Amino acid sequence: MASLVDVYDTTLRDGTQGEGVSLSVTDKLNIAKRLDRLGVAYIEGGWPGSNPKDMSFFEEVKQLNLTTSKIAAFGSTRRSGIDPKDDGNLARILESGAQAAAIFGKAWDFHVTEALKTTKEENLKMIEDSISYLKANGLEVIFDAEHFFDGFKANPDYAMAALYHAERGGADCLVLCDTNGGALPQDVQAVVSDVTKEMTAPVGIHCHNDGELAVANSIAAVEAGAKHVQGTVNGYGERCGNANLISVIPNLQLKLGFTCLSDERIAELTETAKSVHDIANQVPPSNQPFVGRSAFAHKGGMHVNAVQKHPETYEHMQPEAIGNERRVLVSELAGQSNLYMKAEELGIDIDPKSGAAKTIIEQLKELENAGYQYEAAEASFELLIRRGLGETDDFFALDHFKIITERNQHGDFVTEAVVKLQIDNQPVMTAAEGNGPVNALDNALRKALKGSYPLVNHMYLADYKVRVLDETEATASKVRVLIESSDGRRTWSTVGVSTNIIEASWHALVDSIRYYFMKEEATAADEETPLLTGQGVCNH
Repeated sequence: MASLVDVYDTTLRDGTQGEGVSLSVTDKLNIAKRLDRLGVAYIEGGWPGSNPKDMSFFEEVKQLNLTTSKIAAFGSTRRSGIDPKDDGNLARILESGAQAAAIFGKAWDFHVTEALKTTKEENLKMIEDSISYLKANGLEVIFDAEHFFDGFKANPDYAMAALYHAERGGADCLVLCDTNGGALPQDVQAVVSDVTKEMTAPVGIHCHNDGELAVANSIAAVEAGAKHVQGTVNGYGERCGNANLISVIPNLQLKLGFTCLSDERIAELTETAKSVHDIANQVPPSNQPFVGRSAFAHKGGMHVNAVQKHPETYEHMQPEAIGNERRVLVSELAGQSNLYMKAEELGIDIDPKSGAAKTIIEQLKELENAGYQYEAAEASFELLIRRGLGETDDFFALDHFKIITERNQHGDFVTEAVVKLQIDNQPVMTAAEGNGPVNALDNALRKALKGSYPLVNHMYLADYKVRVLDETEATASKVRVLIESSDGRRTWSTVGVSTNIIEASWHALVDSIRYYFMKEEATAADEETPLLTGQGVCNH
């Protein structure tokens, strides 16, 4: 039977100490629901009494009816020289209504004398008294031995004494903390192995990532006998962060055979990571291990060819196991395997005997050399393929456009765009103002199209990015424009490149509209309903 490891999540407390991470009470409640659904054993809600937000969380979380996770409150041992029953910190923990308490105490004698300014003997009494008091009041108590690895290196007898007193006080788990994040895996493994032989209570691990080893150290600790692992979703935390549970869990469960989550819930890791990034208003790193968008993305032609035959040739595990998916990227490194796999993803059938694949790849490489990049512009890439196969209709053609920017007598800049199109062999000319040249051009283009294609009003520009491709050319540099569009149901991205930012923007704008029309036309054909209504109906 697989050995069980309790997962203790401290995203709501330790994670919020990370720079740029701030969670409202509602945010914390939403993350707690997500973690309970994932199935972690403990959710640390915060430090009761340290701020009104944490107290509000402990009050409101009682209404969530969590089914798999225990709520834990965090706090310190009693203050020096007072009775536990008179300590306000311990009182707030009891008032929180939490099912468990994580109490931290000093395991490094240097911290005892220099930070706490108390005696080593009093510190040990503070640990034992605090745990004993909370246990007597019905709480499960987890002892976080702060700075344990640094303390063990400096004075192993004293570090162990902190654990002995915690165990004597009734601690349910003894967590060894690499608080400064500087330990190495072999040292963690050796120390945890020694500690587990000495202690009766289960041992846990809490690692910080200052040496970028928090995940490795957590795994080493579990292999050495730890039964409890602490960390945060996405590795949020102070300084360089905490052990990333999103990486710790699949390594332990899928590779080493430990049980951290139920089999059906581990597939929710990717969605959990994304949800917490969204709630915390953080940009998800594309290359985040296991769950990032690029974690199972393949770009090199030889790699894609091998993955097409056997995914394990360039993948360390099945992406579906943790809720991610395989992606094939297309670029100047692409071979025909990339194209065939990507086309299959898009529902496009390319006949290998037609010669079209080779032509499309040659065109792709020429465009990439000119500065185009299709990894983040899959709508433009699909149009490229379909044009190469002769499957697209351009819907409209440009005759010309003109943009005028002037400063009026009030000192305001006014921009107007004039666009002339050919639609069903009929000229259509319109003008529109906008907030800058791209917005004016977008407004004029939509105005010209809406008579024949009223569905253009259903889509909108969601994001606009400009990248300078050659800084040495200064203002004459070639630029890449990426546009993200949406109709409220789906989003798609398109790209344009030119030494003229307006021209680059035009190409991306036109692709975004043509892609939308193409998709809506296909949907209308499937449903046998009219797609385009207005003055001119496009017949295909």
